[in-house]
Amino acid sequence: MAHQSSTKLEESLIHFANTIDQSDILVFPGGFSMGDQPDGSAKFIVNTIKHPRVKQAIERLLQRKGLILGICNGFQALIKSGLLPYGEIRDLDSYDATLTFNSIGRHISTMAHTVVTTNWSPWLSGCELHSVSSVALSHGEGRLVVSDDQLKTWKQQGLIALQYCDAFGKVSSQPEVNVNGSQFAIEGLVSPCGQILGKMGHVERMVDGLYRNLPIQKQASIIENGVNYFRKRGLDHGKES
Repeated sequence: MAHQSSTKLEESLIHFANTIDQSDILVFPGGFSMGDQPDGSAKFIVNTIKHPRVKQAIERLLQRKGLILGICNGFQALIKSGLLPYGEIRDLDSYDATLTFNSIGRHISTMAHTVVTTNWSPWLSGCELHSVSSVALSHGEGRLVVSDDQLKTWKQQGLIALQYCDAFGKVSSQPEVNVNGSQFAIEGLVSPCGQILGKMGHVERMVDGLYRNLPIQKQASIIENGVNYFRKRGLDHGKES
């Protein structure tokens, strides 16, 4: 029985790798597993990412200028696999950035504001610099912790994509603004190549008609930007049309 399960798992991973080879965009969504224990779904996603066949497929995706998006636990997986901030799958050291428990010590489910800090990535190319948008948050481990040296590098390379802010776009460390306590109020990061974006906020939950009782500000068109990136290039499933 165990052998059958192992075989099925391997077949599933190979199928996943083959699917990546036929795709232009790879998205790692948020979601809980096993009671959202430490590292949550991210540790399972990282194990999948580091499978040799999947790893090679992701490398090929990036080589052909494909895009990767990680949301919530997906962002955590990108951080813990090295895809963010390095743009490659690699082992990490103790000084590398991580996403850990919120500063309040428990799960949060709330709305927040984010401001676009850089828009050179394809994921943010349609967003106006310094524009503010509302985003839905739901996580227990969303506090980004980073060393001063690495933070300095991120600033120099323009990797800080989005920051928590108030309704007027002012970045703040105050808990009512930076609700999970992330250093430098970082909500999202891009890779040096710009093809990979990770963020805590659930952009996929920002749909017209929802949250009618809340003062929602315009939505960042992140997913639309990713699709338009390929439309402009005239590509379909990783190949020129």
